[in-house]
Amino acid sequence: MRLKITLLFAFVLLSVTNTYAGFPVQRTAVAAVEGVTLAEDDTTEVLTSPAAVEADRQLIAILLWLFLGGFAGHRWYLGSPIGWNILFILTAGFFVVGWVIDGIEILSGTYPGL
Repeated sequence: MRLKITLLFAFVLLSVTNTYAGFPVQRTAVAAVEGVTLAEDDTTEVLTSPAAVEADRQLIAILLWLFLGGFAGHRWYLGSPIGWNILFILTAGFFVVGWVIDGIEILSGTYPGL
């Protein structure tokens, strides 16, 4: 039973995460219209949307908060100070109250590091 749950968790985690880079990537896009030939220098620089990167980061933080919240998984991922993370683990998520507050801040997008 544990193996099935572990495999299900791994499958869900791998299927939810996107294959995008975690940072803005500079790409070159070429616009083409039928019957029109573009010159070599008619290209446009495109950056990956910061909103898309933030949404991916928030989704991963929510999943870490939900499944590894007791071990401060979301706090390590979002770059919280090491001392506070260790205290979070030793006090069972600041006696569960801190865990709930972290979840609310992650869902609302106000958690530092998002």
